[in-house]
Amino acid sequence: MTEAPTTRAGFIALIGEPNAGKSTLTNAMVGTKISIVTHKVQTTRARIRGVALEGNAQLVFVDTPGLFRPRRRLDRAMVAAAWGGAADADIVVLMIEAHRGLTPGVQAILDALTEKVSAHRTVVLAINKIDRVEAPKLLALSEKLNAAYPFAATFMISAERGHGVADLRRWLAERLPEGPWLYPEDQIADLPMRMIAAEITREKLTLRLHQELPYQLTVETEAWEERPDGSARVDQVIYVMRDGHKGIVLGNRGESIKAIGKLAREELTEMMGRPVHLFLQVKVRPNWLEEAERYSEIGLDFRDGA
Repeated sequence: MTEAPTTRAGFIALIGEPNAGKSTLTNAMVGTKISIVTHKVQTTRARIRGVALEGNAQLVFVDTPGLFRPRRRLDRAMVAAAWGGAADADIVVLMIEAHRGLTPGVQAILDALTEKVSAHRTVVLAINKIDRVEAPKLLALSEKLNAAYPFAATFMISAERGHGVADLRRWLAERLPEGPWLYPEDQIADLPMRMIAAEITREKLTLRLHQELPYQLTVETEAWEERPDGSARVDQVIYVMRDGHKGIVLGNRGESIKAIGKLAREELTEMMGRPVHLFLQVKVRPNWLEEAERYSEIGLDFRDGA
């Protein structure tokens, strides 16, 4: 009788500057969208865990908020969540944008890695968006980064196009600790569906709205009702800081909020494979950035922002 292959499981933290492609890589690894992706920086706020399978290994990806110089309480809580994800992980993947190279922000992360992540922790370098840079420059960048920090391995990838993603996943799977899987085989994320739904609506808001407004609003799923016909009713509140912001979110004759709701509803319906009835309200809450309850709703620790 042949023995069953040894299973492996563990946490892999993706860290890097805002917009390095962490959410895109998480989605590519899992094979479906669980983390919101926009062209704006600092979109990811909480540590989002996506679950991928590779052979007999279960890889739990922690998509962390981007590491940047924090200014507000929310920023500080996001950066604390990112470093917390790295410190708790079995393997850390530092993602760098190929065309931006060794920026001051990346250098600050390299300096902090020595202090905040155990020397025994495996740290891997993933140079992302390689399609934007010629090969000789990529090799020179890899040499420079490996001279700055002792990475266990370096991967050249394009998370958006899928180049190098399978090789990175295989390498990670082989190096996770032996042990039972941490989640059921069919589970792809450990966020509650109500939080994923709120994140989807926030993504649509971020893509439609301009400048600073997306950073000054938050979305919460207030109620979730399963209906007898198999559909779901989802009620969400968009909290903004000023009356003027409310007007921008609503748009002329409510056109903006209707368009945002339609896009969010369609994506939720497709994700869940059944009808979703989405109802959005916009409320002015000037001090939501200083309310502990708002932080717990988006998966952050209010105390980390102090």
